[in-house]
Amino acid sequence: DVQLQACGGGLVQAGGSLRLSCVVTGLTSDEHFIAWFRRAPGKFREGIACMKNMDKSTLYLDSVKGRFAMSMSGDTVKKTVHLQMDNLEPEDTAVHYCAARVGGSEYKSLREYEYRSWGQGTVVTVSS
Repeated sequence: DVQLQACGGGLVQAGGSLRLSCVVTGLTSDEHFIAWFRRAPGKFREGIACMKNMDKSTLYLDSVKGRFAMSMSGDTVKKTVHLQMDNLEPEDTAVHYCAARVGGSEYKSLREYEYRSWGQGTVVTVSS
């Protein structure tokens, strides 16, 4: 089974930065995608960033483009994924999750239902 462990959340002032990390184990193929989602208070969970392992291409939600950046290292045995979040805004306050999709469509996606494996959330709080 694919397992994900996220960490790195915290409290930061608006304009500050945080780097979230996600350790992924149990991947069965190089054809996989890792994504970050978040659930803000009172809102549905939304996808904010996705990376395709084969070419390291990325897809970002419009509201985080230019502020957030994904990276990954490692292999299918153990992979570490980072989400660098800069110029944080109070609207970024949310529980953040990493998720994995193995195989399936070749296209990157921020659709929650396409991801079968999820890590526990890590809380990001941005004060104004």
